[in-house]
Order: sequence, then C-alpha cells, then structure tokens
Amino acid sequence: MTVKHNRLAGTFGLALLVVAAIGVAPRVVLTAAPPAVPGNVTFSRDIAPILQRSCQNCHRPDGVAPMSLVSYAEVRPWARAIKQRTSIGPKAGVMPPWYVEKNIGIQQYKNDPSLSDLEIAMVAKWADTGAVEGNAADLPPARTFDDANTWAIGTPDLVIKTKDVVVKANTPDWWGEIESVPIGLTEDRYVAALQIREVNDVPSKDPGGRTTVGGRYVFHHMIWATDQGGGGGTNTPWPVHEVGRGADFFPPEAGRLLKKGESVVSNSIHLHSNGRDTTAHLEIGFKLLPKDYKPTLKPSQSRGLGNGLDISIRPNEANQQLHAYTVLQENTKVTSFEPHLHAPGARMCLEAIWGLNIQTLTCAGYDHNWVRGYDYADDVAPLLPKGTILHITGYMDNSPANRNVPDPRNWQGSGNRSVANMFIDLGQGVALSDEQFEQEMIKRRQSTKADVIIGCPLCNTVQRPMGTSNQQ
Repeated sequence: MTVKHNRLAGTFGLALLVVAAIGVAPRVVLTAAPPAVPGNVTFSRDIAPILQRSCQNCHRPDGVAPMSLVSYAEVRPWARAIKQRTSIGPKAGVMPPWYVEKNIGIQQYKNDPSLSDLEIAMVAKWADTGAVEGNAADLPPARTFDDANTWAIGTPDLVIKTKDVVVKANTPDWWGEIESVPIGLTEDRYVAALQIREVNDVPSKDPGGRTTVGGRYVFHHMIWATDQGGGGGTNTPWPVHEVGRGADFFPPEAGRLLKKGESVVSNSIHLHSNGRDTTAHLEIGFKLLPKDYKPTLKPSQSRGLGNGLDISIRPNEANQQLHAYTVLQENTKVTSFEPHLHAPGARMCLEAIWGLNIQTLTCAGYDHNWVRGYDYADDVAPLLPKGTILHITGYMDNSPANRNVPDPRNWQGSGNRSVANMFIDLGQGVALSDEQFEQEMIKRRQSTKADVIIGCPLCNTVQRPMGTSNQQ
C-alpha cells in the first residue's frame, strides 16, 4: 500500500518520522514476581477501599452483579474467588472487567477501574492469610448510591425508550430491525453525552438463568442512528450500544447534533436469550448542551474500522489472527478504542502507521459477555495526521478452552449472530484542520519531556517553548 505524504507532513519535515518501530506482537506474558506487600492486609483498611472504587458500582444491593461486595460479611465468603478473578490478567472473566494490556501502548484512560499490581497482590495476600476483617475503625465511609438515578451522565435532559421486546427462555439469538421511535425535539440541540441502558423484568435479586452474553440482559448490541424520515434526514449515526459498555461523553469542542423531528432508527439489533422469558427495552438518555452552544470542531464520529469479508476462523484452533486497515482522510484526534468481536474474540490491538513510524496504541482483551470501550485521557489521545494508516489485529480463539464458543468444531465466518463473527473497531475520533492539529501537537509537546510520544508521530516536529529541552 502506498500512502502519499500530505501538505502538513511536508511542512513539519519527514526526516523525523523515523521515531519508533513498535509492531503488534502476540501478547507478552510477564513473569516478574508480584509486588511485595508489607505488613498484614485487612478488609477494613486495605480491601474495602478497593472494592468501593472498582467493584461496588455493580456489586451492591440492587446492583446488576450477582452478589453484593459491600460489608465484610458479604465479601468474606468470596475471598478466594475475588483473588482468582482479579489476578487472571486482561482477558475474559477478569474483575473488574477492564481488559487493556498494561505492558504496551497508551496507559491513561478515563474511568479506568482496573487494579494496580500492588492492589492485586494485596487482594491475594488477604485471601491467603485468612481474609481477616481488621479494625472496623479503619473502614472508609460507606458509598451511597442513588438507585433511582443510575445514569452515569447525570440526570438526562431527554430519555427515549424503544418498544418492548420479548425474548423467550431458550430461543436462538436474533438480529434484525426494530420499530423507529420519535424523539420529539422541536429545535436542533447539541449533545454533550449520552448513555443507553437496558430495562427488563429480570428480578435484581435473582441473577440466575443461563450464563451467556451479559447474564441478566437480552440486548447484546444496537447499531443505531437518528433520522428525520420522509426524505428530510441524513441518518446521523451515534455510538453503538453494547452489553457492558459505559456512557459516551463527547469532547466539549465537538458536541453531536440532534436534529428536530428526528426518530431513533436501527436495523441492527442483536438479541440474545438469558435463559428466562424476558421483556425488555432500551432507554437512551441524552445530556444536552446549552441552546447557544456552538462547536469549534467537527462532530466526533465512529471509525467502524473492520473487515467482514475475510473472516475465516478455523475449527479447534486458538491464536488465529484477523486484520483490517484504513487510511485517515483528515487529521484526527482519536478519542476512544472499542473492540467489537463475537464469541471467539480474545483480543484486539490498534496500530498507527505513519511513514516508517509504527506504533501500537492499545491492546485489549475481549469478553463477549461484557464489552468495554476505552476513552483515552485528554492529554494522551492519539493525534494522527491525515494519511496515517490505522491497523487493527484481532486474535481469535475457536478452541475448547474458550467457553463462549458453543462448538469449536465448527468453522466460523462473518455474520450477525453470536455463532458467527464480527471484527470491528467502533472507537471515536474528531477531525482537525491543519491549524487545529498543529496547536494540539504544540500543547502535547509542551506537556511532556518524552522524546517519543506514543500516538503522536509528528509531535517531534513542533517547537517547544523557549527554555525547555528534550532531556529527561
């Protein structure tokens, strides 16, 4: 593939593009000893703060997880299981469900609940030394939860509900179209954030049923848009809903436009039985910007980078790879990475190629039961010039070791149901003019002493302010 260098690259000089060659490789298994944990470890002093930060959003009374992890009495029976699930690394089944690999690429993300190596070692030592309670006076103040308002975006300004669907207990998963729902706006408004959540009739204290995609949920994903219909709309795409996925917060400079008279439309709903007869719908909550808001950047857009044509996954074989590429047509600030695979999916890596500079931005494990997206922290979000090649590599496990695969003896190709496959990066990004791109790079250059900035191949071509140097 040949990529023509654009005007911006010529402006800043191509000589500095040979910065780093960091290729995507199979996962490296770290064998270093876990950190030493000094002294005794107790629930009250050491473990409760970890659970409050990283577990109790789901593991609490009336939460979506199958057990509460709030009090010592609730946590103690699960001590060994907590040790096991927190220590298995960034792959399916890890708790909390956050799969970014910490030995490669960018490491700063928004809303990262993952445990540090020291915290994982503390949990293990606590479980191995009797899981003692300790002094109740060491307990941090209990968290409070407003279960009447579980929106991560705050109370929405607008909530749209899809029509109820009924998914029977043992039906095969289904993919198709749902009835459109009018939004009811009488004027155009820009959106600061949105969140989609499933509301169903599964009892919160009865999380049994089939161990399947999402456990208690029936919507695996919804790819959707808003449209004015009647020939007046442009079918505006919005971030996909996936089971386990969090809220979307758009960059303050790039609010997304929701138009008057639009409806929610989708011809890509994926429903998956959870082992019960379940009635469910989705609620889409919008947080709106002030009426006089004006964006300074183009709206953020999903990449939809993937390849549904060449998916061929051999039976009874792990560590298979899929590849897809795209060339950025505009300077882009990459704001998130979001792997979307199906049951054999084990891992995905995102790589940026610019000239001779090859950088792995993020590698993350994948769990078909609880899908995650990863929002880069603002000061590390990749800044990529037009002409950059984005490359994703998917790692597929179609072997008996993958519990998500119903029958690994089968070859699998592309399709919409869980027994077939998808291979997409649904991450977001915002387009930048040449001038905006240069200013963003100057800010990035000023914020670090690093000679190589992962995700910003041209940052070394912009000037630092007077009085600074490249020395560490």
